[in-house]
Amino acid sequence: MRVGEALGMALESLRVNRLRSGLTMLGVIIGVSAVVVLVAIGSGAKETIEREISGLGTNIILVVQGQVGLGAVPTQSRLTLQDVEYLRRVVGDPSRVTVSTSSGEPVRVGRTEVFATITGTDQNVPNIFARPLRRGRYLSETDVDTRRRVAVLGSQVAAKLFGAVDPVGRQVMISGVRFRVVGVYETIGETFGVTRDAEVHVPVTTAQRLIGLTRINGIVVGAPGPDEIDALQSRVLEALSERYPGERFSAVTQTQLLGTIGTVLGMLTGVLAAIAGISLLVGGVGVSNIMLVSVRERTREIGLRKALGARQRDVLSQFLIEAVLLTTIGGTVGILIGVGGSLLINALSPVPAAITWWSIALAFGVSVAVGVFFGVAPARRAGRLDPVVALRAE
Repeated sequence: MRVGEALGMALESLRVNRLRSGLTMLGVIIGVSAVVVLVAIGSGAKETIEREISGLGTNIILVVQGQVGLGAVPTQSRLTLQDVEYLRRVVGDPSRVTVSTSSGEPVRVGRTEVFATITGTDQNVPNIFARPLRRGRYLSETDVDTRRRVAVLGSQVAAKLFGAVDPVGRQVMISGVRFRVVGVYETIGETFGVTRDAEVHVPVTTAQRLIGLTRINGIVVGAPGPDEIDALQSRVLEALSERYPGERFSAVTQTQLLGTIGTVLGMLTGVLAAIAGISLLVGGVGVSNIMLVSVRERTREIGLRKALGARQRDVLSQFLIEAVLLTTIGGTVGILIGVGGSLLINALSPVPAAITWWSIALAFGVSVAVGVFFGVAPARRAGRLDPVVALRAE
């Protein structure tokens, strides 16, 4: 029997039993659409985080005490401003080393108060991080050296405290201490789910006095170019090891950070896809059951066809094509629903979703494979029926 003839008979069988065929395909549709949607959410989260990390700047090395990685235990930093000056000499370009220490504090103007992240840093931030100002200027070396009470506001803080009024030159109260606003950042959005527009940058020396700490959270080094990152990373770690024998420090690059996050999100996406794949397995069992029922219902038909000369492989191919057709149609509908669902999620919810071609190809391939795998047993059973016995069936 030709493939075209077998395909036509399979389509006719599905048409005659529309309700049963639709219910059989439902499990495959749900499984395929779930795979497409969940993989899209995982891929969207990965792309968003990669874009946010890349948006911080280029050729950045973050230096912290302790180990950075999955399962690493946080370590209390013993780094000080003296270590910043020390690394500036090691790097050879003082403008490419900056410092960071932060604390959450209330910021008030009159009766309006917001809670913001107060980041103590220095004048080198614009040399390392890609973050433009909307108004005013950034912190200067003189601000840091003389411990001036000046501040650069994130756009969200400025909008909540001053509204449409230009904040530059005006006063704000940070933890009860008066600061003069010298600049306002452009809106930048979120990084790792935390809005960076709710930050306030002040001189690190002023922040240490305000917060009452002498330690700093970390040091950021900007490499002159991508080819110099590895050498500079090794030099920084070696210098800190000599300065603090027996202490553990980490110098993490953007590439390493992206690799770690990519591994975690890749595992998460795989787990989500595996969970969705269970629906495909259940759908495959449903296909197998329905095809066994179909073989039983059409026993006399099979016997008649074999009596008229149909070979075992003809009967086997007919039922196998019918099973594959069920899962293929179901897979196609599931892909369309999954793509549509992913687009809706990306457009109407804060959850990012990025449709990937490999998830669509995988879902479709698995749905076809499910039809083959779960259709073989019923098809073989139909092909092995004895025509005499089949013709006697009631």
